[in-house]
Amino acid sequence: MQTLEQPKLESITLYYREGSSDKVYQCQIEAAGERFVVNFAYGRRGSTMNTGTKTNVPVEYENAKRIFDKLVKEKKSKGYSQGEAGTPYQQPEAEVFTGILPQLLNPIEDAEVQRLLHDDHYCAQEKFDGRHLLIHKQDVAIHGINKKGLLTGLPETVFKDIYNMPGHFIPDGESVGDVFYAFDLLMVNYEDLRPYPYRERLTALMNLLASSQHPFVKYTETAFTTQQKVALWQRLKAENKEGIVFKRLDAPYTAGRPNSGGPQLKHKLYATVSCVVSKINQRRSVEVRLWGEDGWMPCGNVTIPANHKIPEVCQVIEVRYLYAHRASNALYQPVYLGPRTDVDPEECLISQLKYKPEDEP
Repeated sequence: MQTLEQPKLESITLYYREGSSDKVYQCQIEAAGERFVVNFAYGRRGSTMNTGTKTNVPVEYENAKRIFDKLVKEKKSKGYSQGEAGTPYQQPEAEVFTGILPQLLNPIEDAEVQRLLHDDHYCAQEKFDGRHLLIHKQDVAIHGINKKGLLTGLPETVFKDIYNMPGHFIPDGESVGDVFYAFDLLMVNYEDLRPYPYRERLTALMNLLASSQHPFVKYTETAFTTQQKVALWQRLKAENKEGIVFKRLDAPYTAGRPNSGGPQLKHKLYATVSCVVSKINQRRSVEVRLWGEDGWMPCGNVTIPANHKIPEVCQVIEVRYLYAHRASNALYQPVYLGPRTDVDPEECLISQLKYKPEDEP
């Protein structure tokens, strides 16, 4: 598959730790139409970041690269480094890969939902409308990890709750606003729980969360019996929630997404799609596209709400929609959900689309 041709959009994360000071500084080159900007973010590790830009107007790539390199050099001269501990790091990297990857789910249709509601081998949970997130706590070090295994920021509320919880652990869950909904546990006190059945990992998670008060780290409600699962399913539909998840109780934790099926499955009550911004329109609207057999294909326009920053060209964003028209691939009733930093443009495929029923071949 071809990718959008563009200069290298560099980014870097720097750390500074001394005494009670524990800071993070991020800098990146981002596309702005046919030109580029240099943006930055900074703050205490794990807290909400302050943001800004070094380019009030977009510039040519060569100028953006010069600004980026100068900024990184200045920060390093003040004691910042690329090592997580705030100490010199020998091999510079634009992104920090943790080596910890989440288990990903395959979608199912409504008929399979009905079967799993009555299968005692599976429990059910709400599918949240947030971001898949793992959290690694080791002593005082706390890191968020996205679905690509890269370090990512945490809401300040979640960071503080995790900090106050004893032990070393790695929960898996969904970040929704200021709250982290935990639904799995990979490790606790240096014991790897991934080979254990989900039933045992879930019990360990409940015991961990019962160890202290943490209003912003919550256990995900889990339904086990057919009666409980049916009641959960009916409530999720009545409240117009995103969907439902089924997990096999005797299955271990396996990173990645199976080619098909698998022990963890999801069903969405409405469709969402990760797509690439191809053009910025007037009146806070962007054109989006997806990759198909004939290359990049336009899929209509999406309005950006006033409380959101307008995304850049080539940026991946998440859009909720009712269905797509097969003739044009245009999204019907699209709603902008936000940027997706954990999805690459190459993953934005036309095969994601859910078409209008009467348009199906």
